[in-house]
Amino acid sequence: MVKNTISNEVLNELPLQHFEGEIVLVEHEDGIAQVMKEVEGETVVGFDTETRPSFKKGVTNSIALFQLSTKDSTYLIRLNKTGVPESLKGLLEDESVLKVGVGIRDDIRGLQKLVPFKPQGFVELQSLAIEKGLKDFSLKKLAGILLKFRVSKRQRLSNWEAETLSKAQMVYAATDSWVALEIYKKLLVLDSSKVIDVEIENQQ
Repeated sequence: MVKNTISNEVLNELPLQHFEGEIVLVEHEDGIAQVMKEVEGETVVGFDTETRPSFKKGVTNSIALFQLSTKDSTYLIRLNKTGVPESLKGLLEDESVLKVGVGIRDDIRGLQKLVPFKPQGFVELQSLAIEKGLKDFSLKKLAGILLKFRVSKRQRLSNWEAETLSKAQMVYAATDSWVALEIYKKLLVLDSSKVIDVEIENQQ
């Protein structure tokens, strides 16, 4: 059985987890073609993006990092250095490769500001969670509900356009897209009849 929501108190008691697989950092355009070869044959990948925060009202920065996760590896593509070549655009328009993430509308919009493309094969995990009867939709809370661990968000507001990314930034970024993939796997097999409505349970 799975509860449809999780409190911050319960979430904070869960063990902290991060991606422990291979992390590949791509800072040159020619490295992207190799990444596309590596993910060839994958039917589902986790994805996310990171943007350097702006602390000025009305000012937004371009997406700096694009993360792509398979079961064993995560690729961190520094778009602020590589741009978006045709090979990556092809993946964004490939409906045969599902790209799963949380809050993907903003990711897609940000990517479209870098290169015009027709998004194909994107899956919004929040929509899938709603279909299954869940009521908490952030990546952090979905991880707590479905994966029984919590993920750190401490690096979210760090400088993603820094000349060199720190190890903490790389692990954080890799974890976000990997967790999206793991959440998708859980949601795919989740029987909505096994989801407990916490509000009703508390009234009994």
